Amino acid sequence: MISFDERAKDWDSDPAKVERARVVAEAIRAAVPLQPDMTALEYGCGTGLLSFALRPEFSSITLADTSQGMLDVLSEKISAAGVTNMHPLRLDFSIDPPPASRFGIICSLMTLHHISNIDLVLRNFFAALEPHGVLCISDLDAEDGSFHGAHVADVHHGFERRVLQRQVEAAGFRGVKFSTVHEVKRRVDGIDKGFPLFLMTAEKQS
Repeated sequence: MISFDERAKDWDSDPAKVERARVVAEAIRAAVPLQPDMTALEYGCGTGLLSFALRPEFSSITLADTSQGMLDVLSEKISAAGVTNMHPLRLDFSIDPPPASRFGIICSLMTLHHISNIDLVLRNFFAALEPHGVLCISDLDAEDGSFHGAHVADVHHGFERRVLQRQVEAAGFRGVKFSTVHEVKRRVDGIDKGFPLFLMTAEKQS
């Protein structure tokens, strides 16, 4: 599988990825009462498609990823756009502690299924949020493994919503809600196939 560092330069050239980020951004706006003084963290930001779509809503967005290639492309985009409220950060919540800052909202798009230790990362999300902060995760519903294909072994095949809800609640979150917000279309063995995406929201109530 080509690494995310290698894919970074061409990431934004895929209209489906751009549209997916736009649709999820609209779903977040509809689900969460966003405020202009809020600070945000996007985890697994890639080239920042979701955060660019949400940028006007926040005073500051920290964009975190483990791929330096993605962060390099993101930094170029921020500089070219003259944006001042977006801040790239190399961060891996599987091994790194939460940053000193606390955030009003944490967003993640198509990242969770790449994370092996989900429980640890959810606990770090909880620690990184302000009291009454909101977690917004958009990812794949449970699928048969054909989304990535048999050549990719180190990913989750989407998520059963009830199972993920229990994990999120075990990390301390409450008020977990799910909605279907998008469908990714892929051609699998010569057949067009749709993969639903959910948006999950949850609150840190203390």
